[in-house]
Amino acid sequence: MHLEIHGPSRLSGEIPVYGSKNAALPLLAASLLTPETVVLTNMPKIRDVDSMNAILASLGAQVSHTGDVVRITASDIHSKSISVEAIGLLRGSILLFGALLGRDKFVSLPLPGGDIIGARPIDVHLDGFIQLGAQVTSDADMVTVDGSSMKAGLVVLKEFSVTATENLLLACATLPGTTTIHIAAAEPHVIALCQMLRGMGAEIVGEGTHTITITGTPQLGGVEFTNIPDMLEAGFFILLAAASKSELTVTGVPVQDLLLFFKRCDDIGIKYTISGDSVRVLPSTLSSFAIQALPYPGIATDLQAPFAVIATQAAGSSLIHDPMYEGRFKHVAELVKMGANAVVCDPHRVIINGPTALVGRRIPSLDIRSGATLVMAGLIAQGTTIIDQAEIIERGYANLVDRLTAVGASIAAHE
Repeated sequence: MHLEIHGPSRLSGEIPVYGSKNAALPLLAASLLTPETVVLTNMPKIRDVDSMNAILASLGAQVSHTGDVVRITASDIHSKSISVEAIGLLRGSILLFGALLGRDKFVSLPLPGGDIIGARPIDVHLDGFIQLGAQVTSDADMVTVDGSSMKAGLVVLKEFSVTATENLLLACATLPGTTTIHIAAAEPHVIALCQMLRGMGAEIVGEGTHTITITGTPQLGGVEFTNIPDMLEAGFFILLAAASKSELTVTGVPVQDLLLFFKRCDDIGIKYTISGDSVRVLPSTLSSFAIQALPYPGIATDLQAPFAVIATQAAGSSLIHDPMYEGRFKHVAELVKMGANAVVCDPHRVIINGPTALVGRRIPSLDIRSGATLVMAGLIAQGTTIIDQAEIIERGYANLVDRLTAVGASIAAHE
């Protein structure tokens, strides 16, 4: 599939933020911890959610996704029947390690797939399990974790890893006794998982800090839980409005999850007003900036790419630094093809000089966030932009073409 964009576009009206992709996947994984029914609302209709649902179904769970509601009943699951193909496509399938350890005390899975955005080893996850007494073996294709000897205790993670924190929470939710996780991630989707697990019967304190304590309950119950809004999608739409000098209202924004983001918008000169969970962006004159992607509450690594488009329209030299992953500037080469004045200094830093006019080109999606960023570039570029492999973008953004068309974008999807 490819997207055809005719720019430049001035957007107007209201565009809604949907449920969080990064929260949806651990919530779905948590449904495996109980044989009772779990109902999740505000779940986005995206390919990654579809892939996780397919994995749960391959395990034997009953899964339905109607509108924004996912209903899962995992009364009888069989880990040997799991869809290896689906795991190979989805990085988030790594959460099955913690979920199946919590359910069966044993898991054997291939390494997960997903975006190619730099080294993302799972040693932090496995080390956390080992600290609790698990036995880990691996070969070129499979990783096996035997949790039959796991006991509640103390875990010190090697880094602020979101998915490792989530995996430990999933594994410990049914583990008798109290486990304390130090160097835990504090992201909103970690908080959401803790809230869901608490609703299922686990005792958890400390979510939103870097020390989380969880007391497991061997028999967790079903729960109804509402997914949180996607702060990454909200930030993307706000930056899109600013780059295109549009007057656009973004609704359903989790404002409290984006405090530093809004501070940096202030520094750049982006004009906006906030009313409840609605953010109205106004045409602005943009100034150069320096930002660094950091663990929450810092600027999310998934938001640094759209800041690159802002930098092409800002006066002066801007620096973007992402110390977390070394493969996150692939979109910059595509922006250069479109006319951007940018230099990738090293795998973690890029300097972009602006303002420069962008021109439409044929470019690939690369990964979820880069693909969305190039949509953003196409919407402000002069002429026609074709974005190939656009199905990658659908892994993280539901109904993106329809939502953008509704606010005035000239964009269409073609098979």
